[in-house]
Amino acid sequence: MNQTIHRLAMIAAIVAFCVIVLGAWVRLSHAGLGCPDWPGCYGQLTWPTAEQEIQSANQAFPERPFESGKAWREMVHRYLAGSLMLLVFAIGWKAWRDPHATRKFKYLAVALVILIIFQALLGMWTVTLKLKPVIVMAHLLGGLTSFSLALWLTFSSRRRSNDKPNSRIRKMRGPIILAIAILSTQIALGGWTSANYAALACPDVPLCTQQWWPDTNFREAFVLWREVGVNYEGGVLDQPSRVAIHLTHRIGAVVTLIVLVVLALRLFKVPKLRAGGQLLMVLVLSQFTLGILNVALYLPLANAVAHNAGAALLLATLLGLLDKTTTRTW
Repeated sequence: MNQTIHRLAMIAAIVAFCVIVLGAWVRLSHAGLGCPDWPGCYGQLTWPTAEQEIQSANQAFPERPFESGKAWREMVHRYLAGSLMLLVFAIGWKAWRDPHATRKFKYLAVALVILIIFQALLGMWTVTLKLKPVIVMAHLLGGLTSFSLALWLTFSSRRRSNDKPNSRIRKMRGPIILAIAILSTQIALGGWTSANYAALACPDVPLCTQQWWPDTNFREAFVLWREVGVNYEGGVLDQPSRVAIHLTHRIGAVVTLIVLVVLALRLFKVPKLRAGGQLLMVLVLSQFTLGILNVALYLPLANAVAHNAGAALLLATLLGLLDKTTTRTW
């Protein structure tokens, strides 16, 4: 298959990872509404810098006074996301022009193009709907899905040996897929926790507000669609609802830890998958530790961003392992 596609897909995967990490930094530094309009920033292609521009920006958006530190972060994130979109368009164009690309591969490239367009819309709605939690969570999941598809295209387009995975390797395919499903669910819970500002709803570990099970409100905690027009910055849920979200994420973290550790131990027994199992073990233990430190250290920015990056790296590792169990017919 065309090696240009492979290189473009690999670059797109790297850029997508950077967009995810940068997006986490923007969100966790409370710069998600650093530009109250879209796609520009206070009506400009960049962001206001001159004094007159800042005054005009404040007059145009009196409800959102200009803050330079937040505005430039948001716009750099948008520029990087825009470059990813251009890369994805190039992949789609090259895939359909490549005579050696199979129909399945072309459809996968088109799926990535469609997803990246929808991801751009989610980015717009994140701003216009003022950090509506379900949109923020969907934007995070869309970014990780784009990263995953770009990574899978990278695997699929590289030159491969004619060796087919043996039966021991193929048997690991089901457990790896199960692990991906559980990790994806946990990532979604993490996105919901962050979008509802529930990361510190339980400020102690392993207890929660000095109790094993404090007051919770699960009915309100997982209402996906709420009122339009409300500014959700800082969150709107009461403490019992945030505690319910936080506890669910904690329980999910323990379940995910157990599943991935067991999978890693099983991978240790398969020679060709042992290195991937070792990497998986290191990453999942690091990720679990970062989650504990988020609470124990009251959500330091660097630690919280690393926790987001760790989720993406775990997903990438599982996809790489899945690729090793796959017999390519396309």
